[in-house]
Amino acid sequence: MVAGLVLMVSALMASGSLQAAEADDVVSSRVTVVTTLFPVFDFVRHVGGDKVEAVLIVPPGVEPHEYSPSPQDIVRINGASAFLYTSDAMEPWVSRLLPGITNQNLLIAQAGQDIDGGEEDAADHPTDGEWPPAGDPHIWLDFANAQKMVDNVLDVLVTIDGENAGFYQQNAAALKTELADLDFRYREGLRDCRLRTIVYGGHFAFGYLAKRYELEHVSPYQGFSPNAEPTPRAVGELIGVLSSTGAKTIFFEELVDPKIARVIAEETGARQVLLSAAHNVTRDEMDAGVTFIQIMNDNLAKLREGLECR
Repeated sequence: MVAGLVLMVSALMASGSLQAAEADDVVSSRVTVVTTLFPVFDFVRHVGGDKVEAVLIVPPGVEPHEYSPSPQDIVRINGASAFLYTSDAMEPWVSRLLPGITNQNLLIAQAGQDIDGGEEDAADHPTDGEWPPAGDPHIWLDFANAQKMVDNVLDVLVTIDGENAGFYQQNAAALKTELADLDFRYREGLRDCRLRTIVYGGHFAFGYLAKRYELEHVSPYQGFSPNAEPTPRAVGELIGVLSSTGAKTIFFEELVDPKIARVIAEETGARQVLLSAAHNVTRDEMDAGVTFIQIMNDNLAKLREGLECR
């Protein structure tokens, strides 16, 4: 009886060990892609599915524009198959990471490769605040650009794991279809609105979105650093836009103290509404598995209400 029990336990232990080993094999067989901003991370995890481990090095809840890379980030990148970021304009701090890269087999790529980075001719947009002089690197907020980013993600995954190319191609096609549908919903949803100006109390981020859907976008910030301080004149001009248009909403950005939006709201009585550029997400959102498309759908509902769309 005891001998039989020992044999049974041994068999169960062996079976458990085998299952654990098989599980380890599944994990180890996945390629690892380290990413910077949330849109790139989200596109990688959707295209890669269960064959790719997507890693976001900027921790959830952290504003990424002036993120300072850590030694642990370099360790994780060196242990990956690929490192994927948006562009040098969007993440200038990536240049501080590259000298620490020792993995000769690491593929380093930009998800924004061959996409206009917003380096518009400043003469076309001199001082109206719609386009900052240095351009707008938030390319993913034009959903046609987002589809091109998915293509670049696909190229990276096929390069590092050609054996699963068909799987990645199928997932990329499905994601691009969802992004095309999102673009259609925005175009229809923002077609007939009483107001045509996004009054944004955060740093300039929605130039691409505004241009694609024939909206205006005003922000008191020149450039993209959320730590920059807008001038009193710029804040006054924003208050003037609310007054002249009759807008009752001032939008603010994610993961940053909305102090400018708060001041303007107190001055004008406008309500404050979060409009996320999806640079990053909170810890709760990450744990809940929120997606780029979900964030953009939420933005559309807020824009339709704030711009008083039919």
